[in-house]
Amino acid sequence: MELDLKLGIQGEKTEIVSESNTAIQYGSGNLPVYATPAMVGLMEGAAAASVEPKLLEGMSTVGISLTIQHLAATPLGMNVRAVSELIDVNGKKLRFNVTAFDEKEKIGEGTHERFIVSADKFLQKAQAKSKP
Repeated sequence: MELDLKLGIQGEKTEIVSESNTAIQYGSGNLPVYATPAMVGLMEGAAAASVEPKLLEGMSTVGISLTIQHLAATPLGMNVRAVSELIDVNGKKLRFNVTAFDEKEKIGEGTHERFIVSADKFLQKAQAKSKP
């Protein structure tokens, strides 16, 4: 499997803080601010999107590790942006630096690992769990 995954590939995803992505909605807190799980999803999404166009047909990536710090709260109505940068490729394992910003400051940072998988095989294995 020869992929064109060069170190430094970057990804980006954005969203607006709304009622649907607050700590209250996620059950991760009781304040109407951007939820850590929402930030995690945005970071993972930025990393996944950055390499998706480079993968062979039928392949995908899945998150396997995430070490982050949520540094600052973001209120309703603000834009949040997550940025990823591919910093290591070890076979099928990919490692990224991930950072999140709101309109005022950096709100989160860390590292994220993803693994390249065959989408069909991965889904078959997952769905086999639900069979008796």
